[in-house]
Amino acid sequence: MKLYLNFVALLYITFVSAQNKEFTYEYRFISDSTNQKEVSREIMILNVGNEKSYYYSLDKLISDSTINEESKKNMMVMPLQYRIGEMVIKDLKNNTVSFETKVGDANFSIEQNINLKWNLVNEFDEILNYKVQKATTNFGGRIWNAWFAKDIPIQDGPYKFKGLPGLILKIEDKTLSHKFILKGIKNVQSPFEYPYRKDESNPKRLDYETYIKNYLQNRAEPTSHLIGRIPDQTDAQGNFRTGEQIIREIRKTMLEKISKDNNIIEIDVLKNNGKSKKR
Repeated sequence: MKLYLNFVALLYITFVSAQNKEFTYEYRFISDSTNQKEVSREIMILNVGNEKSYYYSLDKLISDSTINEESKKNMMVMPLQYRIGEMVIKDLKNNTVSFETKVGDANFSIEQNINLKWNLVNEFDEILNYKVQKATTNFGGRIWNAWFAKDIPIQDGPYKFKGLPGLILKIEDKTLSHKFILKGIKNVQSPFEYPYRKDESNPKRLDYETYIKNYLQNRAEPTSHLIGRIPDQTDAQGNFRTGEQIIREIRKTMLEKISKDNNIIEIDVLKNNGKSKKR
C-alpha cells in the first residue's frame, strides 16, 4: 500500500513538473441522426498549460500552419480539409470557458457559462494503462458518461468538459452520437501558441445569447453574407448567370448540407431554438 502511495505521489510530481502537456483524442461523431451508420472521425488536440488549455482539430492546425508558412513566401494555398473549425479555450485559474468559431464569414470569440454537475459512479476500468472511474453529467441536452484518471491530476478533458478530479480519458453521450477517447500523451517544452491565420487572428467578442441567435440565423439563411458580393459572370462554356442565380445555387447546396447536420453536440441549441439556459 505504501509503495502504491509513493508511486501515485511520483506520478503527481511528474505531471505537475511537466506542466505543458499535449493530449491527443479521437473524436467520433454522427452528424445526421437519420444516418446512424455514417460516423465521422477527427483527431483533436488538448494542450494544457499552467493557466490555459486549448482544444482544437489537428487538421485545422496543420492547415493554418501551412497557410502561414506559404504566405511568408508570398504564395497562396487552399486550406486543407477539416471538419471541426471551433477551438475551445479554458482559463484554468478563473474556471471559465470560451470558444472561437466562424459564423458565415465572421470570426467570433464567445464566453460560455458552463457549470457541470458530475455524479461519480462506483465503476472502474482501464484506458492506456491508467485506472479510470466512471462519472456522469448532463450537458448540451445530452446525458454523458465519462471515464477519468485520478493518476493524471488535471481537471480537464476534451471539448468543454472539465471539473473531475483527474483527466477525462473517454467520454460519450448516451446515444453514442459523440465520443471522445484519448489516444496519446506527450510533454511539451514551451507554452502553446496557436498559429492564427491573419483572417482569423482578431475574432469579434460576442455574448453567448447573441452568438446563438447569429448561429441559428446562419443555419436558416447561410448565404446572407454573400448578397451583393458575387458579380454576374460567364463561365468557361459561355453560360451567363447573375450573381443572384449563383447565390441561390449556393444556398440550395448549403441548406442540404445543414439539414444533414442535425445531430450537433449541444443538441439543445436546436431543440430549444436557441433559448438560453444555464448548464
